[in-house]
Amino acid sequence: MSLDPAPRTPPATAAPGPRALLTVTGADRPGVTARLFAALAEGTDGIPPVEVVDVEQVVVHGHLVLGVVLGSVPVEGPAGGAAEEAAFLAGLGRLAAGVAAATGVQVEVESASDPGPGAARGGRPHHVILLGRPVPPGAVAGAATAIAGVGGNIDAIRRLSDYPVTSFELTVSGAEATALRTALGAVAAGTGADIAVEQVGLARRSKRLIVLDVDSTLVRGEVIDELAARAGRAAEVARITAAAMNGELDFAESLRARVGTLAGLPVEVLDEVREHLELTPGARTLIRTLQRLGFRCGVVSGGFSQITDPLAASLGLDFAAANTLEVADGKLTGGLVGEIVDRAGKARALARFAAEHGIPLDQTVAVGDGANDLDMLNAAGLGIAFNAKPVVREQAHTALNQPYLDAVLQVLGFTRDEVLEAQ
Repeated sequence: MSLDPAPRTPPATAAPGPRALLTVTGADRPGVTARLFAALAEGTDGIPPVEVVDVEQVVVHGHLVLGVVLGSVPVEGPAGGAAEEAAFLAGLGRLAAGVAAATGVQVEVESASDPGPGAARGGRPHHVILLGRPVPPGAVAGAATAIAGVGGNIDAIRRLSDYPVTSFELTVSGAEATALRTALGAVAAGTGADIAVEQVGLARRSKRLIVLDVDSTLVRGEVIDELAARAGRAAEVARITAAAMNGELDFAESLRARVGTLAGLPVEVLDEVREHLELTPGARTLIRTLQRLGFRCGVVSGGFSQITDPLAASLGLDFAAANTLEVADGKLTGGLVGEIVDRAGKARALARFAAEHGIPLDQTVAVGDGANDLDMLNAAGLGIAFNAKPVVREQAHTALNQPYLDAVLQVLGFTRDEVLEAQ
């Protein structure tokens, strides 16, 4: 026998009463919202008992905007029609005037009995995140125009952060996901702002594991380029690296070619390069914040374990996967040991780490910049192309072109205040 109560429904004879929208605007101060609802609770002549149907409130730089949809409590019998609605609105008008006089705000009353054509919108709503340093008005205008162009409506806007990047989150309804991403991608390319799109729902805040590429993502620059410079082969290796990252050359083949140029380097060079690594701005903030929120954090790199393992240990990461350089007699042989962590290998590493911690792939995040990251980015619940090559930006779930790695937190929906609270 089920213990769940049966769903409550109004009596079959109950007729829906009129509805009204009260819009409160003015200088914000304590007690305005309380005064309004106290007046509604007390009622006034001409107003039947009311119910609160919807409430939205926001304060922008000390200016209050409060919207309240009220409905008269349904009663048995036929609806009263236009005369009932007119009396309802008139009564609320008198009440609004009293609240306005007592608080110094403006209170407007209008009919909400007909919600209009935009009230019922198909499809799942989405969050659209705009990021920039700063966010230009043209980016907001372009995003709003693109959203409307694919049948979407902006239901709400809130600021997520003002440092190190400015970011805003738009809640959008009525737009199909692929069309929305395509339209906003064109706006991002044309304005230079970053625009990310995520579906509204529990999945967004259920992320529990993140993997980061290392070279040009977690750290600035490419480790193998630094090693090649010490071997006197920098230009040759840079050309191979660029071709591989742009997807023009098989990664495993390019890796073997680049590692081959390192033959004869003393193993101590690895320590020198590691000591001179420079973390990407915001990297520590991103990792520290996610760790305090309970995330499992790790790195998956096409680089070398002799570099990434100590780096992961210094950051307190949960896991690391990378290639291993072969060493003999204190020198690099120009070869590799064990399985190569290439494009497919990165995706396998993500799946392995997630399985080890009992975390479904749709609750994972991957961040990278190169073509060899694409399988990993697409396997994750959210794949973020960070300052990536064009081929990667086009295929990842979303892209960030800001110089700060902690901008990933805004894509995940965290505000600047929440980030500071987690420090």
